[in-house]
Amino acid sequence: MPEAADIAGLLAEDAPPHWALAVLRERGTLKPLDSLTDANGKLPLPDDALLVMAQPWPLTPQENVALDDWVMAGGRVLLFADPMLTFESRFALGDRRRPQVVVMLSPILARWGLRLERDEEIAPEPFLADVGGTPAPVALPGRFALVKGSTCTVQAQGMLAQCSIGKGRIVAFADAALLESREGDSQGARVEALKMLLDRIFR
Repeated sequence: MPEAADIAGLLAEDAPPHWALAVLRERGTLKPLDSLTDANGKLPLPDDALLVMAQPWPLTPQENVALDDWVMAGGRVLLFADPMLTFESRFALGDRRRPQVVVMLSPILARWGLRLERDEEIAPEPFLADVGGTPAPVALPGRFALVKGSTCTVQAQGMLAQCSIGKGRIVAFADAALLESREGDSQGARVEALKMLLDRIFR
């Protein structure tokens, strides 16, 4: 995953290029968010926008409410939630610029009918997972389980969850290693996997 001092730095025109940002820019204009709430406690995106979240820090209660309200009104979320991140960050532990090693989104996931679990038996080596016919590079991926009353569906051994929430839609992937740029590997599979997830969010 790319790193910078803040979200705006990642999206700056003179920032080092990252393949995932290039794919996202093909779908529209990117807007950085350092918080999911504005001065009015609302999520500051149009109701028909796409919010991409990759291994976020724990949300505040206000952010959980704002996010859920926004999705109910028609917002779309592409979420990368990894129960054991393998990415090596250049920022120190505790630094807000460093991705969470273990994602902590249980309140909002439960609200949407999901529970993220870690697969203790999976091998630590990166591999290509079959996600609906598309090979996706993963490393120590988790899996989503459905909680009682859930209207979501899961596939690819639980790595992929899709939910219709009110007027909105959630596509969640239980791994964030897909967004890495590993030395020596082909970015082609990563690009195609990300495009596949984006296609699903607008399907």
